[in-house]
Amino acid sequence: MPIEITMPALSPTMTEGNLAKWIKKEGDKIEAGEIIAEIETDKATMEVEAVDEGTLGKILVQEGAENVPVNSAIALILEDGEDKKSLDTYKVSSLVNTPESIEDPKKDEAQSDPVPTIVETKPISIPTKPTPSKSSFSNKVKASPLAKRIAKEENVSLYQVAGTGPHGRIIKDDIIDFLRSPSSSSGVVRRNSQESYAIKNSNIRKVIAKRLLESKQNTPHFYLSCEFNIDKLLEMRATINAESPIDENKKPAYKISVNDLIIKACALALRDVPNANSSWTDEEVIIYNNVDISMAVAIDGGLITPIVKNADQKDLKTISVETKELAKKARENKLQPEEFQGGSFSISNLGMFGIDNFSAIVNPPQSCILAVARAVRKPVVDNKDNITIASLMNVTLSSDHRSVDGSVGAQFLKALRKYIEEPILMLI
Repeated sequence: MPIEITMPALSPTMTEGNLAKWIKKEGDKIEAGEIIAEIETDKATMEVEAVDEGTLGKILVQEGAENVPVNSAIALILEDGEDKKSLDTYKVSSLVNTPESIEDPKKDEAQSDPVPTIVETKPISIPTKPTPSKSSFSNKVKASPLAKRIAKEENVSLYQVAGTGPHGRIIKDDIIDFLRSPSSSSGVVRRNSQESYAIKNSNIRKVIAKRLLESKQNTPHFYLSCEFNIDKLLEMRATINAESPIDENKKPAYKISVNDLIIKACALALRDVPNANSSWTDEEVIIYNNVDISMAVAIDGGLITPIVKNADQKDLKTISVETKELAKKARENKLQPEEFQGGSFSISNLGMFGIDNFSAIVNPPQSCILAVARAVRKPVVDNKDNITIASLMNVTLSSDHRSVDGSVGAQFLKALRKYIEEPILMLI
């Protein structure tokens, strides 16, 4: 009997998902544990593993399909020895908005009320000549490898070129036609015939928009800003990294970043001021016993916050290795739900982009998020009224005023300053 592959629930909040891509195709052999598809959930794009072995007999939901309910069938696996003809009479129990069987409706064309197929049909039109695509629903320009190579050699932006290939794909002739146009070689800026293009909202972007709107509307934010002198922090970082052993690839075994030090400092400050490590509910304020730091990582089409758990109990080397691994997995859409769901405090660091100051939006149900800007060399006056030059880093704490009062936020920043400006205390 064929085995149903259903849309999995990859997170507690997931009720439906988009079938982003099929890794396997019909007729392929499948081993248990093999990646067979990529599913876009309300949190991230994740890989789906086969739980049984056999042959992928029938794909019921084509890639690109949206809003496929959880637990509805998306494909059928044939077990060893099963013939594909068994699919003709198999009734799919969990297929949503489709007929009960997958048999070909062409067999009963004489029926007055034929059963529709499970495959969405579209009118076929044969264009007399290829026409440029009017809009694109991807943030990546579709182009052939040869077209990309010519565009790179001629320093042509693919966003300027209208594609005439299948589905708006840019081909070699499109690049050549663009280069031959009079405006491309003159000093006149060529106006693109395509005024704009659309990037379809992914599930990730929709969830981000919904959560941030709810947070800004329903959470009474307040903000506290200050500057920290990070000269000693940078000096300690350089000393630690200089002692990192070299591995067999002649690379340092670890490399502590400023963000790693900030994560550790925040974790220790939260241990000192536990009321900032909290969440609001209508019945009570929840104070977390564990310090789990969510760090914001930019990915294609959105943002995700992988978690460094028990950050107050980990040394800098462990935190450094873990943050790099989590960031890598986030950008490759390989995070597991437990690696980004939860957390008790968030950090958003835009210093590497040259940002001087910003305020972040609280990530519910957490009470606080720390916005970290870049370090700038500035003149400062010391305790003896001497003017010196120091590296000053601006931070802004955004807090939910229902659970964190101004005094609690100030106590947290005071504790954070202690660890940032006297970083040796992080090693005790």
